[in-house]
Amino acid sequence: MFKKKLSLLLVILPTLFFYKNSLSIEPSIFVQSTVNRASQVLSTDIEKKEKMLKLQEIAKDTVDIKGIGMYTLGKYRKEINDNQKEKYNELFEKYFLKSFSSRLSEYSNPKIDVQSEEKINEKYTIVTSLLQATEKRPEVKIDWRIYTKNPDKPLIRDLIIEGLSLARTQKEEFASIILSNDGNINALFSNLENFINN
Repeated sequence: MFKKKLSLLLVILPTLFFYKNSLSIEPSIFVQSTVNRASQVLSTDIEKKEKMLKLQEIAKDTVDIKGIGMYTLGKYRKEINDNQKEKYNELFEKYFLKSFSSRLSEYSNPKIDVQSEEKINEKYTIVTSLLQATEKRPEVKIDWRIYTKNPDKPLIRDLIIEGLSLARTQKEEFASIILSNDGNINALFSNLENFINN
């Protein structure tokens, strides 16, 4: 009986090992897949509002919105209480999704080719891609900062467009709003709410 159980275990273990590894997603494949999903939405003949909703669903699935939000809050994330942090997370997600989808929905099927990937450490990989030139715009280099702490669920943490980090730019903008209002975090909340509601 023991030998039968052992034999069965030896058959199952490699299967489980292969299955576990098969779930791991290469960052470059993840990025190309995400781009393809977005392109499919953008090339569809539907209203802008519907495109935005579909793009927001993709963002929720592929972007570490909470992680980006905490980064863009900078040093102030250590200075606010739990209630303020919860409110900020809710506002930032709505702000991010509206901002992201409204800008992207203006594109008509952008062509992005993934070129390479470089593993920075166990948590981060940089995926390099190129937005193809058109008659209206030049070629654009886009680096994707992919959070890979969980290799089965990679997430986008930042986009670096021609060397400019969008997350860092957002962080500087938020810091400027707070500083210009004597360090009052509520000024940032009001700013985010105005954007969301308009």
